[in-house]
This record gives sequence, C-alpha cells and structure tokens, in this order.
Amino acid sequence: MRPTISPPTSETELQERARALAGLRLEQVAARLGRAVPPDLRRNKGWVGQLIEGFLGAQAGSLSEPDFTTIQVELKTIPVGNNGSPRESTYVCTVPLARGQRTPWVNSAVWRKLRRVLWVPVESDPSVPLAQRRVGTAVLWSPNSEQERALEQDWEELMDMVSYGELEQITARHGQFLQIRPKAANARALTSGVGKHGQPIATLPRGFYLRTCFTAAVLRAAYALPAATIRAR
Repeated sequence: MRPTISPPTSETELQERARALAGLRLEQVAARLGRAVPPDLRRNKGWVGQLIEGFLGAQAGSLSEPDFTTIQVELKTIPVGNNGSPRESTYVCTVPLARGQRTPWVNSAVWRKLRRVLWVPVESDPSVPLAQRRVGTAVLWSPNSEQERALEQDWEELMDMVSYGELEQITARHGQFLQIRPKAANARALTSGVGKHGQPIATLPRGFYLRTCFTAAVLRAAYALPAATIRAR
C-alpha cells in the first residue's frame, strides 16, 4: 500500500517538508511513496508534479483552490535546464469561458492560485534519465505589488477579450506575463464559450499560463546560484 502523506498544517511545516525534498533524485522520492518511475514523460505528462504533490501532502487535486487548501498555498513545479532557467511555461488554472463567469480580479482563480506559491524547481535536462533528475531548493513566494499589478493587467486584458467574444483572436502573444492557450487532450474535447455576437459556441478549453520570463525572474530573485541547486551530481 502506498503511504499517504497528510496535508501540512502550517507554512513552517510545508517548508520543512520542502527542505527534506531538496537534492533528492526523483527515484528516491518515488521510492518513499511506493511509486514506480516511468521510463520517460511522453505518456506520463504531469507525473513529476503529481509525485511532488504526494511527497508534500497537497490535497486540492484538480480543484480551483490552492493545492494546500488548509494553508492556502499553491504548489508549482518548474522543469529547469542546466542553467537554472525554466524550460516551459507554467500552467496556472483553467479559463472561465461561459457567459457570466467573469469575477473581479481579487476573486479570480488566477489570483487565488498565485497570491502564495511554493515553487519547486526540478532538473529537466533531456540528457539526464528521468529517475536521476534532482529536485531543487523550493521557495515560498508571494508577488510584490509590481508583479501583482502586471498580472492583474494581463488578466483584465485577456478576460475582456473572452467576455467580448474575441476568444479565437487570442494568441500566445497576448499578455506580458500571463497568457491564454488551448488546454485539451484532443480536438474533440470541446466546451462552451462566447462568440463574437454573444452567442454560445463550442470551443477548446483554455488555460492560463505564466511565461518563462516571469518564472525565471522569480527564480533569479530567490537563488544566488540557481543552476547549482538542481544540477545532478
């Protein structure tokens, strides 16, 4: 039977667990949880994030609430290269597409997810086997006022386009730090959205993502030597 890790009851407890995780190879983390390491991530997308969630005791799953619901902290794993830079954008949450789902920024799922985040960098060099990749030193973070204003501005711009039926005109170029991209297993996974004349339309689900320039800045501010904290030995 796989061990079940109870959710942390405080930020201090979460940080202690994160410190215990730092420097471990993914095979070591998996062994502690009684899980097998897949040969690669081509058919196991999301496996690394789920593994870290299990070790730290995340409880929200796919809900729109932060992963650690009791203490309102979100968990974000970041695959990083040898230079410590993020290798891909970071998924935040789904985009509300149906009419009437717009909320103020302070009540939005994006803000609930990003106002307090535990960032966990994970080595992602393709030349290193998945099992041998190491977990980096986590950082507990909240956006400063400038970052929050930039995220809110992006969110307002993007949600205006969604609300005004301009969903299909949104591209990855929109948004300075926050962007909207399709998020679906296949082209048949449709949901309801708003058309340019206000009519309901069938469209692909969308997700909010943070650009790598944003997460890279977070990591640069947190670590003096980011690459050294995650490089395999």
